Amino acid sequence: EVPLVESGGGLVQAGGSLRLSCVGSGVNFDDHAIGWFRQAPGKEREGVSCISRIDDSTYYSDSVKGRFTISRDSSKNTVYLEMNSLKPEDTAVYYCAADGGLCKWWGFGDYWGQGTQVTVSS
Repeated sequence: EVPLVESGGGLVQAGGSLRLSCVGSGVNFDDHAIGWFRQAPGKEREGVSCISRIDDSTYYSDSVKGRFTISRDSSKNTVYLEMNSLKPEDTAVYYCAADGGLCKWWGFGDYWGQGTQVTVSS
């Protein structure tokens, strides 16, 4: 059983929006920090956003700050990533991850999803 499942990716024009979802199965999201990461072809994986397990504090990389919003719905054990004003450079496979510790961009992730493709056309 895959512990985390992402959905909501797709093809969108520049300036458009998408909302990604990450659903936990067997992983209680309230006990974990949940992060979104992305990896573009030929590039290293980078952290995009994270929501804390302690107080729901949110964190964003500089490249998405002001455009992306992370949120948690505990009743659905789901974390969302609302992505607005999308740019071609946002094209990547987006992964969610759960960690029993703190939000961080490196060494994060006790559990990972399989990813969802986001493609932004110019």
